[in-house]
Amino acid sequence: QVQLVESGGGLVQAGGSLRLSCAASGRTFSSYAMGWFRQAPGKEREFVARISRTGGSTYYADSVKGRFTISRDNAKNTVYLQMNSLKPEDTAVYYCAARSSVTVSVSISAYDFWGQGTQVTVSS
Repeated sequence: QVQLVESGGGLVQAGGSLRLSCAASGRTFSSYAMGWFRQAPGKEREFVARISRTGGSTYYADSVKGRFTISRDNAKNTVYLQMNSLKPEDTAVYYCAARSSVTVSVSISAYDFWGQGTQVTVSS
């Protein structure tokens, strides 16, 4: 069992940057692959980025590749999402999620635990 709490969302102008954090409870954070997802108003939740348990493998949605960076600090039980060159279409509630498996995934259904989400709004 792991509890996830996101922070770092807010309002930013197009072209700006934000860094989201997701703090996990428990002592076994390093045993979870982690992912970031987002859900815009009226749209389905979608994959953004994922990272392996050690941080050695990352993968991004095409829409954010080259602008967003996912990372993790297992000593701090935290996963991050650095978002640069933000666009209005990045506006959404961002969620972090944990997957209790040795394999990584981009599928929403593959993740076992979810945070409550943090709002990111990008103005034009």
